[in-house]
Amino acid sequence: MKRNAFAMRLKPGVEAEYKKRHDEIWPELKAELRKAGISDYSIYLDRKTNTLFAFQYVADDATDAELPKLPVVKKWWHMMKDLMETNADESPVSDPLAEVFHMD
Repeated sequence: MKRNAFAMRLKPGVEAEYKKRHDEIWPELKAELRKAGISDYSIYLDRKTNTLFAFQYVADDATDAELPKLPVVKKWWHMMKDLMETNADESPVSDPLAEVFHMD
């Protein structure tokens, strides 16, 4: 199992709506994330910078690279684009974070 972390950026003033939408995340989206090998997925917000910090475990045999092709993922991105910085395909701008320390 691999650990994966990345940062995204939230637009100012939309923190409550971002949390609300994630509190109501679609069961079919959660199912696809699990099916792709993602587990223990958390997102944290740095309110000073509007930076979202995401952490997840990814199975060694994960198919997460295929997620962007799924209609439910594209639909989620479309719904979230008004809250986040996004790419031309409506995916969130996401920067991988390098692990510099880990303690079990």
